[in-house]
Amino acid sequence: MSDLLTIVAEPWADWGLIDSGHGEKFERYGRYKVVRPEPQAMWAPALPEWDADATFMPGSDEEGGGRWVEQRPVERQWPLARDGVKFQASLTPFRHLGFFPDMAPQWDWMRERAADADVLNLFGYTGVGSLLLSEAGGRLVHVDASKKSVEQGKENAALSGMADRPIRWIVDDASKFTAREVRRERRYDGILLDPPKFGRGPTGEVWRLEENLAPLLADCRRLLDADSRFLVLTVYAVRMSALAIGELVKQTFSDLGGEVVCGEMAVREEARGLLLPTAIFARWSRD
Repeated sequence: MSDLLTIVAEPWADWGLIDSGHGEKFERYGRYKVVRPEPQAMWAPALPEWDADATFMPGSDEEGGGRWVEQRPVERQWPLARDGVKFQASLTPFRHLGFFPDMAPQWDWMRERAADADVLNLFGYTGVGSLLLSEAGGRLVHVDASKKSVEQGKENAALSGMADRPIRWIVDDASKFTAREVRRERRYDGILLDPPKFGRGPTGEVWRLEENLAPLLADCRRLLDADSRFLVLTVYAVRMSALAIGELVKQTFSDLGGEVVCGEMAVREEARGLLLPTAIFARWSRD
């Protein structure tokens, strides 16, 4: 395994990190600007003040509670785009806006490998990644435990003019679905794995990253073969090292050959170009 790699999400037309500091970040999402908590922004902001349309006020617990305060009225949903894919942003109760912009470099990397590929997207959320890989020529199986998220994915597909693309939209527990695919002797060319720290399946299944990641990753390995192309694993908001995640992937995929790289994901601030860390990742590929 090589040295740690930093993957940086650069600003694009419909999204950017404007500034950060004092435990918060100031972003633009299309026509709106928002402020959200960011514990890793321990420095001082570059700008003297932030003129936001909405600010997320966190609750007192550590489970992601809180509420949005609108300084100016914000639409319930508004359209954004990346490449040829359109999708809706919204002020969700979970402090994000319906997608994760720091995933953009991972999406771009997978798009280069997605042509005529069968790709499994686990914990696929609102489908932005699935649509971008489909646009690049992939055949997608999109799995998420939230019916609401999967329905939003279908709406995003329609908004993008991609409702008829080869994407299977599935509401299911990721671990149970993957285990069934193993029993069915299915194979994939690529897998995107973006699990939460904690979650629940559609029938109350409990997901805990530290306990459930290794077994799920082992099942993902069984869905890949000597002709498969990639697996991307991203991990957010955990006290876990990129080296540990990288070693887990390396050991799980050792018999397939190829290369495993791991490191940090970050976004570039527009005000001064500094990098704000967001997540850790590991990925296996034939490269």
